[in-house]
Amino acid sequence: MSDTTASLRHKIASAEELESVVRTMKAMAASSIGQYENAVRSLDDYYRTVQLGLMACFKQGASPVAATRMMQKETGTIGVIVLGSDQGLVGQFNDVMVAFVEDALANLPGKKKVWAVGERIQSRLAEMGLLVEEGFILPNSINAITPLVGQILIEMEAQCEKGEITQVYLFHHRPQSGAIYSPMSQQLLPWDDMWWRDLTHFHWPTQNLPEVMNSTEQTLAVLVREYLFVSLFRACAESLSSENASRLAAMQRAEKNIDELLSTLNRTFHSLRQRDIDEEMFDVVSGFEALRGL
Repeated sequence: MSDTTASLRHKIASAEELESVVRTMKAMAASSIGQYENAVRSLDDYYRTVQLGLMACFKQGASPVAATRMMQKETGTIGVIVLGSDQGLVGQFNDVMVAFVEDALANLPGKKKVWAVGERIQSRLAEMGLLVEEGFILPNSINAITPLVGQILIEMEAQCEKGEITQVYLFHHRPQSGAIYSPMSQQLLPWDDMWWRDLTHFHWPTQNLPEVMNSTEQTLAVLVREYLFVSLFRACAESLSSENASRLAAMQRAEKNIDELLSTLNRTFHSLRQRDIDEEMFDVVSGFEALRGL
């Protein structure tokens, strides 16, 4: 059934309304990316300070295992924290993460306890066959990240205190300039050898040697918690920045497709309208000629 000018006007109006929604969502995604990127940058100095504090404690002979009362054996149940998305229009964001988690966990022996952040990633992990012990709602603003990190830390510390998990891995997306984002993994507990070597090779920024006041073990326990907090906060901010970057890219593709559709519809509309005008002019001329011949 061929289109009429009325139906084409309706399609053009619907496409323009959809384009307006897409532009609004694109602007919101671009704005969100900025706040999450600023949050990550603002953590750099504090993260460096925490690292220096940990280095000072370790140089005085403190043991991270004794301070945290965690990791009494090298192998056992593994705690897995996976950051995904709660909303749609993010392309392959969750699918890429699930595939990355599946490949990474295949190389880790032992049972796994999964904590999923985001409803959509939770369902995808369940489809993969992983048992999700706990699900968390993904924050929708910078201010909502801190309560989420607090909940994760409480759950993680409770599980470690009971000896139900002996290792903790964190999976999230990190923004990349060329590829929008890429999946990353981090061993939160116990600290991996590379992180440990980097920390022990830090140079103290001044000529004054550090000294930990009061109880070294208590100070270390606080610094370990701050290290975990900063690591989780940064991962969450990076994941949210990546999610919005993926949504922004999706909206840009949608806007391009809508522009092409509008261009096609407008060409068709003007062609059909011109055809109708030509037919009306032909009818007028034919009528005039008929009247002249009478």
